[in-house]
Amino acid sequence: MKKTITSAFLAALVSLAASVTAHAQTLPKSQDLYNAIVHMDSVYFNAYNSCDMEKQAAIYADSIEFYHDGSGLETSKKALLAAIKENICGKVTRVLVKGSIEVHPIPNFGAVEIGLHQFVNHAENNSLSKPDKFIVIWRLRKGQWQITRVISLHAGNQ
Repeated sequence: MKKTITSAFLAALVSLAASVTAHAQTLPKSQDLYNAIVHMDSVYFNAYNSCDMEKQAAIYADSIEFYHDGSGLETSKKALLAAIKENICGKVTRVLVKGSIEVHPIPNFGAVEIGLHQFVNHAENNSLSKPDKFIVIWRLRKGQWQITRVISLHAGNQ
């Protein structure tokens, strides 16, 4: 009987430790970094939702690489901004899934942001998309955060 209780207790401890470890890995390494990236996400998507093309241009690095699972790769900042202006402005609004952002540091460069967001389609009775995953690589240079890479996944909505 003691052996069964001990084995069950050890199994429960291992399970609890694994759960705590998995949870700890999703927490920001630095609260300041996490706060900075969440703030920049908000700044960028406020510009995106209000069609502030000047602000968006300032946040995208000139060397942007935007990977979209529907339309492919875009490496021209000018073409990316033109596509946003033509296809997004006044038509779509982005909504962040609350609590979904993870931030991981990239030493001597910046950070990786991973999260979920949805899109309100104003042309289709303000329908809300399923949550989609996004990954953004942020670079910190001379005190300014810029987006250098984006992976935008919408496979569930195609």
